[in-house]
Amino acid sequence: MSEPTVLTITDDLFIPRAELTYRASRSGGPGGQHVNTSSTRVELVWNVASSPSLTEAQRGLIQEKLANRINAEGELQLVGGESRSQFQNKEGVTDRFVELLREALHVPKPRRKTRPSRASKEERLQSKKRRSETKKMRGPVGLE
Repeated sequence: MSEPTVLTITDDLFIPRAELTYRASRSGGPGGQHVNTSSTRVELVWNVASSPSLTEAQRGLIQEKLANRINAEGELQLVGGESRSQFQNKEGVTDRFVELLREALHVPKPRRKTRPSRASKEERLQSKKRRSETKKMRGPVGLE
């Protein structure tokens, strides 16, 4: 089973896998003898600043929304080391990369101002009057 050579991010953005750089290193943290000898941690690096796949608008959105994940050289870095398998970590970090870009490129639709209906205004005023009457009834009883 061969992996696709192009990642589909959105309907109008496709990133060739050739633009992504993968580096493997040893996983940190506790573990047995296997952890100390195998390079299963995978780091994905993608240069946002020089990627030919992006339009300037897309590049600006990604750089704005993922600013805390992009280093001074304009590279987006993601790390995956959850599994003991290097292949599974590579697939996992690639899936996270695709999701991260989808979220960064999503533009929420603008909110349209709405006004309360006449009926809702009336209902609010009526409930205020009812509440006012209830509170008036709680006053001291007049003795003559």
